Amino acid sequence: MDRQAAFARVLKHLPDVECVVYDRRGYAASSHVGEPFDVDAHVTDLELVVDAVGEGRRSIVLVGHSFGGVVSLALAARRPEKVAAVAVYESPMSWESWWSSTSGGAQAVRTGHDPELAAENFLKRFIGDERWNGLSEAVRNRRRREGRVLVAELADIRAVRPYVLENVKCPIVSAVGTRAPDHMRRGARLLAEVGSPIDLVVIDGAHHNAPMSHPGEFAERVVRPAVAFAVTSD
Repeated sequence: MDRQAAFARVLKHLPDVECVVYDRRGYAASSHVGEPFDVDAHVTDLELVVDAVGEGRRSIVLVGHSFGGVVSLALAARRPEKVAAVAVYESPMSWESWWSSTSGGAQAVRTGHDPELAAENFLKRFIGDERWNGLSEAVRNRRRREGRVLVAELADIRAVRPYVLENVKCPIVSAVGTRAPDHMRRGARLLAEVGSPIDLVVIDGAHHNAPMSHPGEFAERVVRPAVAFAVTSD
């Protein structure tokens, strides 16, 4: 349920890199964009962004946090000629049999009959009751309304494998925080072992919100290596 604003602090550490951020369909400034809310639609949206900003440029690097990592890797597999490198932080692999059945995403899907409650519980799990209660009622209501998107996209990545990792031909920088649960660490390690020229990047003390909590380290250890791979490929 994140939005482009979560990368604002990271961008301040990348003044020399041309960056484009956007809200995916159904969220924040893209809340007016309707169904479908499956991975394929999200990947097509990103493909349009890449085609638009990539014109006249030799290298496009995708940086995806959480669900954004799924979308980024899926596009890299779909359009290998367009993507020079991918950097992902704690990207879920909910379609795998070993993925936790008690993750925040799994619990949201189980509450899918009440999307607004699913969204509220999902956010509370990550930001805590105190921060949730500190939000204005208007903001809480907006986030609850995004629950229909949340439930749809999380259910989709449990039902459909969005990409085949071996089809991602570009370098992958995979990162995880030390506070991540075991299933998230396993997925991050798999990405590093299969697709990365470097070891798994581990951010000490980071939870799932590393772009906000550790923006400098995220920029230097996650984004910049991917940019360096892209420059080398040129």
